[in-house]
Order: sequence, then structure tokens, then C-alpha cells
Amino acid sequence: MRNTINWFELPVTDFDRAKKFYEAIFEVKMDDQMMGPYRMGFFPGDQQGVSGAIVHGDGYVPSDKGAMVYLNADGIIDEVIARIGKAGGNVVVPRTPITPEIGDFAIFLDTEGNKVALHTPPPRK
Repeated sequence: MRNTINWFELPVTDFDRAKKFYEAIFEVKMDDQMMGPYRMGFFPGDQQGVSGAIVHGDGYVPSDKGAMVYLNADGIIDEVIARIGKAGGNVVVPRTPITPEIGDFAIFLDTEGNKVALHTPPPRK
């Protein structure tokens, strides 16, 4: 097994608002399409790594109580954190060191009420 996680989905109630939020904080374009009855907005990624989507549809209910996804903010965590409030989210744990070997994290609530984390590894030497 190369990765324990290979896909994640963040539930959203207002798809356009959530898509705008994530595009703003990461400064990316998210492609979206209908997958059966679900509208999905895909985080950019290569075919080799883990990726995921925001999803709107029956049974997808945002929450700050369940599993937490850590999104990659490698080398740009401060910039992403700075965009969260402007995009309608709320930082609940500021950038915090984990260990010198692992890097730093932060936690935010997105526009839909999901609790999501950011991670950046330590600077490369």
C-alpha cells in the first residue's frame, strides 16, 4: 500500500460558495462536473498522489465533528492562512509547529462548516 488515503470528499451545502472559497485560498481552478446525482469540484493534483473533491448532493452534510482532512500547503501555508478569512472561512488554530521533522499545521472552518487542516513540511535543506 503506497498511501493509506487515496481520495477524500468534503461535503458542501452551497457548491458555488465552497468552490469559490477553495479556489481563492489555494489560487487554483477547480474543475467541476456531475457524477450521477452529485456535483463534484475537483482539487488539482497529479495522477500519482492523493486528491479529492468538494461534493454536493443527498447525504453529504458538512460537519466540524468528523474526520479531519489535512490539505497540502507545502511552502505556502502562511499565504493560504492569510486568504481564509478574506474568502469567508475562519482560522481556528493558527500555524502551529508539530516537530522540526514533520513541519507545521493550521486548522480552519470552511464556508460550509467543515473543519479542515493545512500542513506544510519543514523547509528543505
